[in-house]
Amino acid sequence: MNIVSSCANCGKGGEQSGKLKNCAACMMVKYCSRDCQIAHRPQHKKACKKRVAELHDEELFKQPPPQDDDCPICFQKLPVLNTGRRYQSCCGKEICAGCEYAPVYDNQGNVVDNQKCPFCRTPFCKSREDMIARLKKREEAGDRIAIYNMGNYYRDGRNGFPQNHTMALECYHRAAQLGHALAYNDTGYCHEFGRGVEVDKKKANHYYEIAAIGGDVVARHNLGINEKYEGNMDRALKHFMISVGCGDNHSLEMIQKLYSNGLATKDDYRKALHSYQTYLSEIKSVQRDKAAAAHDGYRYY
Repeated sequence: MNIVSSCANCGKGGEQSGKLKNCAACMMVKYCSRDCQIAHRPQHKKACKKRVAELHDEELFKQPPPQDDDCPICFQKLPVLNTGRRYQSCCGKEICAGCEYAPVYDNQGNVVDNQKCPFCRTPFCKSREDMIARLKKREEAGDRIAIYNMGNYYRDGRNGFPQNHTMALECYHRAAQLGHALAYNDTGYCHEFGRGVEVDKKKANHYYEIAAIGGDVVARHNLGINEKYEGNMDRALKHFMISVGCGDNHSLEMIQKLYSNGLATKDDYRKALHSYQTYLSEIKSVQRDKAAAAHDGYRYY
């Protein structure tokens, strides 16, 4: 069956329909020319903005893509918390803290030197200078985590890097362009608090949203907090629920507070607990529990 389209302004259609162009924002109507689109804008503007907002929320609140970041040694899902994972500047791998702390055995079952990378067996750095040299080598190779880590060193002025928020932001931009969602979150943080750039809350929220869509739970939690402060409890709860399912315990605490204050239902809190328990079941292991017990203050969940 042939579907006849027509210009929303002048009504041209039929054979002309192949030349019609959609409204690039909402994709709901078509026009035969730029002039017709401009002429029809006053009538279409309200419906267009409404549909654009709906499309934006559909993208923002959908479940984030599955994270393909299992530990390359035990092949279990890496924990969300940075304390539960370790970046190896020698090979660029992220391994879980359980595998880093676990003893290494040879073919006869004897414990061997554990002063080497558990993945590539390169000896650990003996000095800060060695660590920086390796990090810069990974940066030159386009390693997004190495670039992001350099941003953190510039931000905090540690590991031999001068404190420089402008350089930190530059590193975050580079890591983000390489697909590191957490770097988008830190870029948003810079804009929210004026670190290396002018304060711009709108731009900060924009970067938080990109990070959240990419699967970063910290950014998702930040969006929930911002919505809560604005009084948009339904939107805040949506963000917290998604974040909890991805392993953010801080969002679980926020849902508990919302429930205690009558701003979330018992069923909301029950679902949040179930999601968080599911996450824990995916990342827990005997090896990780042993590592946590052997090192005070270490948490991986």
